[in-house]
Formats: sequence, structure tokens, C-alpha cells
Amino acid sequence: MIKHVFSIILLTFSVTVFTQNFELKGIVKDSLGSPLLYANVIAKPRDVTKNMSFSVTDEKGRYRLELKTNVNYTIDVSYIGYKKASFVILSNKNIQKSIILKEAKNKLEEVVIELPVTVKGDTTIYNTQKFINGKERKLKNILKKLPGIQINKNGVVTVKGKKVTKMLVDGKPFFGGNTKLAIENIPADVVAKVEAIDNYNEVAFLRGLTDSNKLAINIKLKEGKKRFVFGDVEAGKGNEEYYKSNANLFYYAPKTNVNFISSSNNIAKKTFTFKDYMSFQGGSNALFNSGFDWKGGDLSQFLENTDVIKSKEHFGALNISNVVSSKLDLSGFVIFSYTNTSSRIVNKNEYAGFQELQNISTKAINTLGIGKFTFDYTPNNKEQWFFKTQFKNSDNNKDNGISSIVNAIDNRIEVEKKSGVSNFNQNVEWHKKGNRKHTYSATANFLFDNNILNSSWNTNQPILNGIVPVLNNLRELNINQLRKTKQYNFTTIFKDFWVLNRNNHIYTTIGNTYQKQQFFTDDFQLLTNEVTNNFSTNNFGNDTQYSFHDLFLGTHYKFKTGIFTFKQGVYLHKYNWSVVQEHIIKRSKWNLLPDFLMKIDFNKSKGITVRYNLKTTFMDVSKLANRFYLQSYNSVFKGNENLENELYHSVNLNYHRFSFYKGLFFNANINYTKKVKGYTTRVAFLDNLNASKTVDRFLTQDLLLNPSENWNAAVFFEKRIKKIRYKLSGDYINSNYIQDINNVIVKNESNNYSFDIGLETLFDKLPLINIGFRKSIGTYKSSNITSKFSANEPYVDIDYDFLNAFKLTFDYSYYNYKNQTVDQSNRYSITNASLFYQKEDSPWNFKITAQNLTDETFKQSNSFSDYLISDTRTYIMPRIILFGVGYKL
Repeated sequence: MIKHVFSIILLTFSVTVFTQNFELKGIVKDSLGSPLLYANVIAKPRDVTKNMSFSVTDEKGRYRLELKTNVNYTIDVSYIGYKKASFVILSNKNIQKSIILKEAKNKLEEVVIELPVTVKGDTTIYNTQKFINGKERKLKNILKKLPGIQINKNGVVTVKGKKVTKMLVDGKPFFGGNTKLAIENIPADVVAKVEAIDNYNEVAFLRGLTDSNKLAINIKLKEGKKRFVFGDVEAGKGNEEYYKSNANLFYYAPKTNVNFISSSNNIAKKTFTFKDYMSFQGGSNALFNSGFDWKGGDLSQFLENTDVIKSKEHFGALNISNVVSSKLDLSGFVIFSYTNTSSRIVNKNEYAGFQELQNISTKAINTLGIGKFTFDYTPNNKEQWFFKTQFKNSDNNKDNGISSIVNAIDNRIEVEKKSGVSNFNQNVEWHKKGNRKHTYSATANFLFDNNILNSSWNTNQPILNGIVPVLNNLRELNINQLRKTKQYNFTTIFKDFWVLNRNNHIYTTIGNTYQKQQFFTDDFQLLTNEVTNNFSTNNFGNDTQYSFHDLFLGTHYKFKTGIFTFKQGVYLHKYNWSVVQEHIIKRSKWNLLPDFLMKIDFNKSKGITVRYNLKTTFMDVSKLANRFYLQSYNSVFKGNENLENELYHSVNLNYHRFSFYKGLFFNANINYTKKVKGYTTRVAFLDNLNASKTVDRFLTQDLLLNPSENWNAAVFFEKRIKKIRYKLSGDYINSNYIQDINNVIVKNESNNYSFDIGLETLFDKLPLINIGFRKSIGTYKSSNITSKFSANEPYVDIDYDFLNAFKLTFDYSYYNYKNQTVDQSNRYSITNASLFYQKEDSPWNFKITAQNLTDETFKQSNSFSDYLISDTRTYIMPRIILFGVGYKL
């Protein structure tokens, strides 16, 4: 397989050696001789069957075009506010030519042409028709061809190395701005332009005042697609009982937009996951962030495994927006998802002094629903109101069959978990441009969250010996737990943006947060004849009330001088909280949280940003409950009612550089976090009847001084040379922290390195090939234990349009995983392919898809948590061959 793949790649590159081209380069200036940044130089061949070339000038006005020899080209040079310059060229040798543009005296003299790339302040506009060949099917296929835009294998979109946080269509959020749903479902042939908007804020007159770190992509639709229905439907049947179907329907009119997405399959293609569900947080505009974080409840136990052995999914989503009048916009969406999956994982867990072989079989059923409705009221161009209502509900069922072998003793446990989660969020925002100097913003946000969890553990072996008062004289132990968590949160914030002059601003914030949380647990053993053995007499069972109040005042001064922008300020917080259990604890304290921002803009394409924050975090009620409750079949937790707040320094350094002229995009990011005082989990492993260690453990929460320090560095580099785009990305994560294990303070350190180096071909009539190599290294040190893992992954992706109607896609990854500590390795490959056929001007298409062609059975990975190192084998879906038929509306 590898030999055939690389033979194709070698053949593709050999073709380019004999391609004869010449280079046209020079400088674009104005009539005074000053270079023009972001001028567009377009080469149009007289022969319309040949492809156009273009270049965008850099800060020195330089441009460079690679053209074919002995071909007649018309060269158009354009810049906003200037008259277009044109000339004809035919050559077989390199040419250097400078171009002078004359300023247009009025708009009638400007020649309006479709530029490939336009940069306006923080917005980069791509005219997609200059980059595509018309064979693209979905939005993601377009984005991959735009310079500076990347989509990783998890569907995360980045622009110039920065993550996209919101997706818009014609300025309106697409399903709340969800990136994944947009790139996978919006048809490619309706897209006219892609706008990448840095420092995004949905309120237009706030964009010069706030320092948003958000990046949005706005999809501009073609004019012809704004008055009728478009989309596609597809259905497929495969080997065994595998199937897949989906429908994407869109209606766009001047005042009403409707989007409908549905999917049903059993091939483990997940349109919407529990992780996606949790990302719909609702709440207020990011400008109201005050430096305070709350550690919410943990729902990670219901996250689906990425890889499964059986899967069934049904998904439906509807998004509607309507312009009621010039002052009022209404929008809303509903999302429904049902997943039924089975998975199997085998873990080799390394604890302090002993090992566990763990085999887990899981069946999970998740039903998720989300609804959100937004009223956007703009009475005039100086005032804007938002009313946002969001509902979320989920029912989650998870059954685990667990085999845990420690010291040759095999303990088998059946675990059942049923959870119902409901969430309601109401938000009101008001923004007003008062006068030339003052702009005001205010928000009121209410959140209600209710979580009910029923758990049961069934086993024929004694568990949690010495802590849980079970009656062991039964053939089978049936332990149950009811856990209820309820939260109310109400926040109000007011901000004043005072513009002293163009370069000096003062911002004032005042706000208040009130939060109430309730936590209830009941642990018991179910005996015969529905008789129960309740554990409450042994210090089990919680009924805890937690109230928290935060009154805060903030002030910030922002000024600009030359290429520097500074913003520094402080938030003063007055905290009051109480914990009501058997007795009442009341506490209060003041906290001063400074922050600092510095931006250095060397020019429009190069800059440095430095951010510093002193942050604080308060723990949720479940960690304050002072009586025991079961966390799992092998752990019992007891909270610490005396916990106060974490306090930590956070520093971020970012450098970015891009040049369309050089085809260069570079982004480097460094994060440093130092906890002055922070939460740690204290662990005590229990002995069994033979006085040997087991995985059974008692956990509690502590607040320690200087418990952890973390470094994270990431780099992204992209460089285009002729028809090849070279890429390099890398990450480094270092974590040092201390922990109490069996009453001994243990120092832990983890180092993770990873990089991805590769290249993409961009030839017009040859396969588009993305080839690269990924490597990751993880080293974990805990006390006198050191573990080291590594993984090498060469990969290749191929997209090839041929015979005017066919499209072949192929992706191949070869994994070489090694646990260097025990000199154990595992090799496997994942191969997927598809062949798509659609005759020109026909709405029908046909597709053959092959998934896991080599029929691999499992993947290998590793992880490191507070007190254990895991070497994990995850089993995956078998080979699937699917034949599909589609119809394009």
C-alpha cells in the first residue's frame, strides 16, 4: 500500500520538473513612489482554457507571479481608491516590472473588479471563485484551498494559525455559530466569498473599543442563491447492515433564511456529539468577562468515545432567521441528537507501586436537545438590544462491564448510570453609543441547571473494603446512588467606554453575581426483597446548600502610541459565601485581580500581543460536601467545606506574521500558568484483606500553595513555493505539580511534544496531495516512576478530479506506537477512500465509500492523570463498504 501511494506522489512531482514557467515580479507604487500594501496583481491568459494567476503585494509593495512561457497574458493591477492599470505580456524569460497606480479622483473612475484577496483592517476577504475548480462539494473543500486557512482532522478551523470561534452566513450565526455543522453541510457551489474577521464582536460600534480575541468566518452567498431552495440529499447502503443517509436543505430570501440538516447512520459518523452539546453555553458577550471562573459540574463521564465498535445515530437540526423590520431581527434553532454506541477499551494502568489490567465494555445511549431563540432589536444606529433564550436537555444512559485485575485477583463489575440534565439560560444585553465620548453596555444573565444521576454497581467481589459499609454475606453486591445537583446563577454587569481621544480610552465596569447550588447524595445497598442497607449511618449522604455572592468593580486605561497599544487595569472583587450542612460556614474576602495587555503592530501583517491576568476560581458545591459519596466502583470522595479560591497567574505571548506576496503564514503562541494556591486531589489507596494495595481509593480535595506550573507552546508555519504549500505545526506542553498520595507529597512532571510536518500540492490538473509526518512523545515522571511513550504517523491524503465527472479521495495513516518503558510497540494503519461520480448538469450523483479498508481492530494511545499512567487499546469499527446515491436540489 505505501509503495503504491508514494509512486503516485513521485510521478506527480516528476511532472513539475519539466513544466516551463517564467517569473514576473516587481513593485506596485502610488504616484509619490510609496509602496501599496495589499494591491492585487492578476494575470489573465487570453486562452480561457488556461488558469488565471494572481499575487497580493506585501508591505514593500512587492508582487511575484509565476506564468507559463509563450502564453499571452493580460495583467490587471488594482487597489481600492486607485485607477486600474493593465498591460499585455508574452515571454519565455523572467521579467521585472514596477507599476505606478494613479489615485482615482472620484468613485466613477474606480474600476470594480473581483479581487482574489482583499484586506480591510481586521477582515480578510477571499473571493472563492479565484481558488476553486468547481468540483468542491462542501464548504470545507473550499476552505482547505484558501491561503492561510487550515482544517485539522478533528474539524477545527484555523486562519493564520488562530482558531475560528464563530461561523456566520451572510452575517447571521449558523446554528449559533457552530463551525463543525457549517463546514460539513453548507454546499460549496453557493459560496461567493469567505470573510475572516479577527477581533470579532457582534455589535459593530464596539469593535474599536473591545479587545476581543475572537475570530469569525462569514460566508457570503452568491446572489443567485438568495431567493430559492438549494441543498442535497443522500442515501447509502453497505456490507452487513451498514447504512447512511443525510439531507441538507437551505432556503435564503432577502428577509427569511431557513436551514435544515438531518443525518442517520450506523457507520460511526458523528454529526453531533455530547462534547458539541456542552459547547452551547449561551450567556453574555465576551466583553463582560471579569476575570472570574467557576468550576462547573463534571459531565465528562457521558462523553462518547471517539472510536466505537457499534454505532447508531439520528440527528436533526433546524435554523431560522427572519428580518421582521428594519429594527427587529428574529432567529432561532433547534437541535436533536440520538446516539447508541458500543465500545471496548483495554487499559494497562500504572499506579504508585502496583498495576491494574482493566477491560471495559460500554454501551451508551445519549438523547440531546437544544433550542435557542434570539431577538435582535436595533431602534437606531446608536443602540442595540439582544434577548437570548436557550434550553438544553439530555438523557444519558451508560452501561459498563468492567474487569479489573490487580495482584492476580479479577474483580468484575457491572455499572449502570442514568442521567437527566436540563438547562435554561435567559440573557438580555443592551449597548448604546451615548455620545462622541461615551458608549455603554449592560447585561443581565440568568442560568438554571438541574442534573439528576442514578448509578448502580453490581459485583460478586468485595469492593472499597473498609470504607463502604456493605453486607458481604450475599452472592452479589448491588450498590446504588442517587445524586442531585441544582444551580441558579444571576449576573448583572454594566460597562462604560469613555473615549478621551483617539489614542486614550478609560473603561469602567461594575457588576454583581449571585449563585446558589444544591447537592444531594444518597448511597445504599439493595438487598433481597427490596430491602436497603443505607450507608448514611457511616458518614455517607450529603445535603449541601452553597450560596455565593461576588460584587466587583473594574477600571482599565487603554492608550496607543506609535505601533504600541497598552491596556492595563484591575478588578476589585468582594466575595461572600456560605456552606450549609450539619453546621453553617460563612466566609468573605477581598481580591484584587490586575490584568495587562500590550500589542505591537509593526504593520498590518506582523504583530506581537502580550496578555497577563491574575485569575481566581471557586470550586463547585460537590467538592464542598463534607460527607462521603461514591464516585466510581473503586473510589469514594469526601469534599472539603473549608476550601477557598484558587489564585493563579496567566501569561500569553503571541506573534503573528503573514505575507500573501511570499505565501507565508506564521503564528507562534506561548502560555504560562502558575498557581499561587490551587486545588489538588489527595489520594489514599486502600489495602485488601491480604494487606496488599488495590485500586480502591479514598479521595478528597485540598488547597495547596504553589501546587502547579504549566507551559504550553504552539507554532504554525505555512509557506507556498510555486505549486507546493509547505506546512509545519508543533506543540509542547510541560506540567509540574505536587500531590498527596498515601500521605506522601509526590512531585509529578509531564512533558508532551508533538509536531506535524508536511506539504500540499496545488496543481491545476493533477491530484491534490497532502503528505506529511506526525510525531508525538510523552514523558511522565511521578516519584520514582518514569514512563515514556512515542508515536510516529506518516500520512497521505489525495483528492483527484478526473474525466470531468469523477472525484477520488483517499486518506491513509500508518501508526507506529511504542511504550518505551516496557519496550512494547504496536503498528496499524487506517485507510479510507471514496469514488464520487456526477455528470455535468445532472442533479444525480453516485458514491462508493470504503472505511477502514485494512480492517484494523484497535488503536493504541496513552494518557497521564493525577495519580496513574494509562496505556490504552481502543477497539474500532470493522471494514465498511458503502454505495450511495445523492440528489442535488
